[in-house]
Amino acid sequence: MAVDMSVRLGGATLPSPMMTASGCAANGRELARFFDIRELGAFVTKSVMADPRSGRGTPRMAETPAGMLNSIGLQGPGISAFVDKDLAWLKQAGARTLVSIAGNTSGEFADVAATLRSSDAFDAVVGVEVNISCPNVANRGLVFACDPMASAKVVALVREQLPRDIPIFAKLTPDVTDIVSVAQACVKAGADGLTMINTLLGMVIDTDRLRPQVAGVTGGLSGPAIRPVAVRAIWQTRAAMLEGRLPTVPIIGVGGVRTGRDALELVAAGASAIQVGTATFNDPSAPVRVGRELSELLQDKGFERLTDAVGVAHGRLA
Repeated sequence: MAVDMSVRLGGATLPSPMMTASGCAANGRELARFFDIRELGAFVTKSVMADPRSGRGTPRMAETPAGMLNSIGLQGPGISAFVDKDLAWLKQAGARTLVSIAGNTSGEFADVAATLRSSDAFDAVVGVEVNISCPNVANRGLVFACDPMASAKVVALVREQLPRDIPIFAKLTPDVTDIVSVAQACVKAGADGLTMINTLLGMVIDTDRLRPQVAGVTGGLSGPAIRPVAVRAIWQTRAAMLEGRLPTVPIIGVGGVRTGRDALELVAAGASAIQVGTATFNDPSAPVRVGRELSELLQDKGFERLTDAVGVAHGRLA
């Protein structure tokens, strides 16, 4: 018998736990050349803001041991162009879409959500990922997700703009002392789930020219090097749920997943779904390949359903 890989995330039931990671597959057209994006549980878009954004200067990327650093700067067309072109295309392609939104202020997040809700292609949306891992210009550039109160305000405002049957997932940064406290604030404010984790803040020095290698100086570290951090963050948050300190909500795990075994590690820690990001740059089919490998591993280990494996490691400490 094949393993039941379906997953329920908030109000949405998806046939697969596999997703792209925001920013690593543009908005669908590019990846659709390699496989049918309807095979995914959901396609996650690049984070979209209210207005068009050119992003940071070049160079924007640097290779690192077991990973890469990116300093793109949330380049994008703005929400109006996104819904007219990209979301419309995703709807036509039949993709279940998890739209990632971002903003410079909490009010901008709400404005983006409102425009998204009113679009003709909104019925292609199965959820909204709130990328609170970006700077809050109203609070001296402090990243929203580093402050529980700022995170909660964004989530609450976005929740007001969206129908209750559209789940909201707060995307958390690992660059905090206590990620559980931020998760608690987001869930209390109305988040239906969490995406963990975003990239880690890093920096690369060009040792030939002795200067920062990317124009933005710092950037987001991704790839296999950050997977242990993702596992730790998911584990801590799932443990808080099991202990009753945090309501039980689904976690979408992301960070350094290249294989089914990598994905299984995040699932065992507590993730209900998996996003694949950096691996798509050298293997565009990685999101669906990892899904097949994960299914085979679960079958080999005697699981009938993916949901039975979620957080299983918490009961195997002895």
